[in-house]
Amino acid sequence: MANFFKASNKKQSLGQSIKIKVERIDINGRGVGRHQNKPVFIDGALPGEIVSVKIIEQKGKYYRAKLLNVDQSHQQRISPKCRHFNICGGCDLQHLAFSEHITFKQQKVTELFARSAINGDLPWQSPIKGTPWNYRRKARIGVQYDKNGHVTIGFRQKATNTLAAIKSCQVLVEPFVDIFVILKPLLDQLTVSQSIGHIEVIATEHLTLVVRQLKPLNSVDKNLWLKYADQYHWQVFINNGKDINAITPNSPLHYTLGENSLFPNIELDFDVDNFIQVNHQVNVEMVKQAIDWLELKQTDKVLDLFCGLGNFSLPMATKVQQVIGVEGVHSMVEQASNNAKNNTIDNCNFYQADLSANWISEPWAQHSFTKALLDPARGGAYEAVCQIVKLKVPQILYVSCEPTTLAKDCQYLLSKGYKIEKIALMDMFGQTKHVEVMVLFKRQEKTGKR
Repeated sequence: MANFFKASNKKQSLGQSIKIKVERIDINGRGVGRHQNKPVFIDGALPGEIVSVKIIEQKGKYYRAKLLNVDQSHQQRISPKCRHFNICGGCDLQHLAFSEHITFKQQKVTELFARSAINGDLPWQSPIKGTPWNYRRKARIGVQYDKNGHVTIGFRQKATNTLAAIKSCQVLVEPFVDIFVILKPLLDQLTVSQSIGHIEVIATEHLTLVVRQLKPLNSVDKNLWLKYADQYHWQVFINNGKDINAITPNSPLHYTLGENSLFPNIELDFDVDNFIQVNHQVNVEMVKQAIDWLELKQTDKVLDLFCGLGNFSLPMATKVQQVIGVEGVHSMVEQASNNAKNNTIDNCNFYQADLSANWISEPWAQHSFTKALLDPARGGAYEAVCQIVKLKVPQILYVSCEPTTLAKDCQYLLSKGYKIEKIALMDMFGQTKHVEVMVLFKRQEKTGKR
């Protein structure tokens, strides 16, 4: 049976070079224009610009284009500081003046809230701003090998899983900016080829490298790591997929929340596989703002969910009667308890629990909490929020690293009688599209009819 196909009248645009006007910037930091009545997404383009682009992807409802030239530029366009900006997927906003990043991020949150039917003017407070560069104290550097065993060290390219070969990264803290060119010859000399998946770098009081290597480390390679560690003052750990062991003399890792008007000096120990905030300056200001917004009193009992190492719990405990911190990872609960002991804080107790499960009947949840704080991962805290409203906590402070899930959780709190009292951005990840937000909710008392 013969098959007959009717030629499509639809014009194929893939591969075409066109000129387009950028109408807006989307929540991912991409410029958006229109072609053939469909949106065109363009990395690196800004609102109001006239740009020349090449269509590199054609879908039923949109196009994706590569920026070729900016024919008419936005007044706040600047030259990216990083030489890898056009290929590395790590930073999205280096072409936009840093002073405009907060405006973009606030608009992003407002748009995502509107999608969850949270409309109207939000009570925005002054943002917490970090430094534009050299702020990131913890990062994972990718390692990939080709079929010939040649190694690439860097970060993922835009929209792919392929690594871009990075020479330097200006958002890393100073000691790690140029670590890529140091690691390249080291990895080239290793006798066990294609053995490393990634290298995590951590900068606190010490410079620490955690090498993900599933194959056994032999004496030749160990001596090579020791040589470099001695030269560059590194602590080196090997993560073999089961255990993480130091191969160099090492000191305990910790960071300090320095003494200020709101809480005394607090030192938090952590292990190399524990979560810590990547931006130390913003983290300190974030903790201070949380305490300030909650207006903590000596009579308060505070519930801190997703408490981690006690980053919020311990400073809050210096101001209140009691803090209950709850975390899903048992090792971090132990570390938080040790941190409380080491800081001689005895009114703060930590518990392990799956906060996405039913925890409201747990003994630690039976206190009459006057304040609560949540600092969940990107997946949000919907299950926890659904339970915390049953406790009728008067004030809830929500710290979010993902505004999409925050909007969903906020919508639920609003439906249960809470009101947004304050909201502020925290620029934890400068030069990127990523947004951290702090929101203070207050429970509205129901009034009966007269």
